[in-house]
Amino acid sequence: MKKARVVKLIGGLYSFKDLKTKEVFEGYARGKLRKIRVEKDSSFNKNVTMSTKKDVKDIVLSPKVGDIVHYEFESDQYMITEVLPRQNELIRPDIANIDQVLLVFSAVSPDFSFNLLDKFLVILGYNVLKPIILVTKIDLIDEESLIKLKESLNYYKPFYDIYYVNSKARVGIDTLDDIFEGKITILAGQTGAGKSTFLNALRPELALKTQEISESLGRGKHTTRHSELFEYGGGYICDTPGFSKVDFEFHDATMIKNYFLDFKKYSDDCKFGYSCQHISEPDCMVKSKVASGDILKSRYESYLNFVDILKTRKEKF
Repeated sequence: MKKARVVKLIGGLYSFKDLKTKEVFEGYARGKLRKIRVEKDSSFNKNVTMSTKKDVKDIVLSPKVGDIVHYEFESDQYMITEVLPRQNELIRPDIANIDQVLLVFSAVSPDFSFNLLDKFLVILGYNVLKPIILVTKIDLIDEESLIKLKESLNYYKPFYDIYYVNSKARVGIDTLDDIFEGKITILAGQTGAGKSTFLNALRPELALKTQEISESLGRGKHTTRHSELFEYGGGYICDTPGFSKVDFEFHDATMIKNYFLDFKKYSDDCKFGYSCQHISEPDCMVKSKVASGDILKSRYESYLNFVDILKTRKEKF
């Protein structure tokens, strides 16, 4: 059986690269893939409600970019005949078997959003994906403001790798050379932060379409229309449509604290230990560290905001 990796999807037409010959073919997914029965422990069995129980069920299965698939040549065309078990997957965007996510945020235009950064970090933590923080447009911000931004971001350094680049002048691009090998890396982050410009800096021959920031809206318009894997640095890198408007995939507000790695450092010393939600409990070490400045105030504000979002969200069962 021939194996390939899906590298592109546009309007139902898949491009997939044979794992042995490295040839790229175009074809469609066989119709019987559309609905399959999955067991409780299948990598395709996902819960989208508050229920934690998984049952045998029928699902609609379509190959995603990043999938490893079996394919055949039949009826004068190439057909994907099977999708192999996934290491992981995202729903929006539809992409599978991701190794790491490059979170692209601009230093200015649009302004850096710590709340959005924290939201991405929680969502990636939930999906067991490694985040790497990339700050772009460092040429458009004055030196004093850039120093202040770096000082705030230094708080994240014990937990996440951080890089700073000027994509148009390719400043700082060489510092990223070693992070792509053998991995599928996807780009995510602020709308208008320069993801396509960054990809063009890595692979100028792609000449990906970019769009300037809207003066009236203060943000960019996302120009990527489909997901596609590009070879780079011994691995693949992907710009993905729809990954600037992300939402929490779980419904239990008590889970949020599990993805604030800086909170976990102190939670054992809370009066109620792991059970502490760091909100109204007495003798909470996390709240104490926020007051003393050991935990960034904006981090705690993000945490309270996310808890409130989940508590007020309409529950799905």
